[in-house]
Amino acid sequence: MNRRHPDWCAGGHRCNLGEHRADPLTIDVPGLGRALLTRVRAADGREHAEVTLTVALAAVEPVARWQLLGLARDLAAVMNRATRTSLRRAA
Repeated sequence: MNRRHPDWCAGGHRCNLGEHRADPLTIDVPGLGRALLTRVRAADGREHAEVTLTVALAAVEPVARWQLLGLARDLAAVMNRATRTSLRRAA
């Protein structure tokens, strides 16, 4: 396992179990929510983005459920697009 930290690594307590983590990038969208993006290199050397989303939901059902369904569909499309891009660049 490589104990040296990459330049982007935040170090300290963020790195554990052989992985490296950057400081999260916070993206606030007023009135809509927030996204936290964190670059991570796993112990096996594979890198990925960890994404945490907080989004505003309607206060009434079933509107909130429809929002969640739409979010799940959109996330699947984003993950598919990002994965295809990473596979093309690795080839």
